Amino acid sequence: MVAKRFYHCTVSEKLLYTCFLLLVGLGYLMATAYLFVTHVNNDGKPGLSITDVANSYYGNRSGTRLEAAIRGTMAGNISDDDRGIMVAWLKDGAEEEHFAHDIKPILDKTCLACHTKEAGMNLPDFSTYEGLHKYAEVDTGMSMASLLKLSHIHLFGISLLLFMIGFIFIQCEINVYFKRFLVVSPMFAVFVDVLSWFLTKWDSHYAMVVVAAGALLGFSMAAQMLISLYQIWFLKKPAEQA
Repeated sequence: MVAKRFYHCTVSEKLLYTCFLLLVGLGYLMATAYLFVTHVNNDGKPGLSITDVANSYYGNRSGTRLEAAIRGTMAGNISDDDRGIMVAWLKDGAEEEHFAHDIKPILDKTCLACHTKEAGMNLPDFSTYEGLHKYAEVDTGMSMASLLKLSHIHLFGISLLLFMIGFIFIQCEINVYFKRFLVVSPMFAVFVDVLSWFLTKWDSHYAMVVVAAGALLGFSMAAQMLISLYQIWFLKKPAEQA
């Protein structure tokens, strides 16, 4: 039995495969951009670094969760001057006596459109000192509950996506050992990536593994999709099968 190759596919199948791969490729680029903008300022310095990734999972244990947020994911919502005032307050012990006069006006401008119970967005309530003070504690990174939630979504969703990409890719005409490597490596990368989140939560040095696994996943997915897209339309049937 001859294995199915792209030159056996109908035009309808080729169009289906092409549209799916293009949309997945666009989705992956958007996911990469999202990871960049949510990690890029975690260490308070320009550019994306290993420290940014480590701070997401291990935390910046020299600072507070609130400081990590206004330097990282929420940095675009607060001015440099207001950020400086809040950081100084946090480093001075986040005392209640300065909350109403110095901090509450900043929160009114930058945070309370979303961070109140009335907003109905299921976000922490920063309208009171008690609500804010919970996040003026040492930043220990992503909580275990959040890691578990993100992990099972990631494993289910990415595994199904990789299965569909691999199902299309195995119809390529390339070296069989290279094909097997590209089919298995992203699955392995996802497993290592998720495992390294928990390891980084325990020891920040494992952030390097998060980056390496992500790079392997990106390379393997990109190679499968690009090779598939080319061969879908340009792979010719061998003369002996014509």
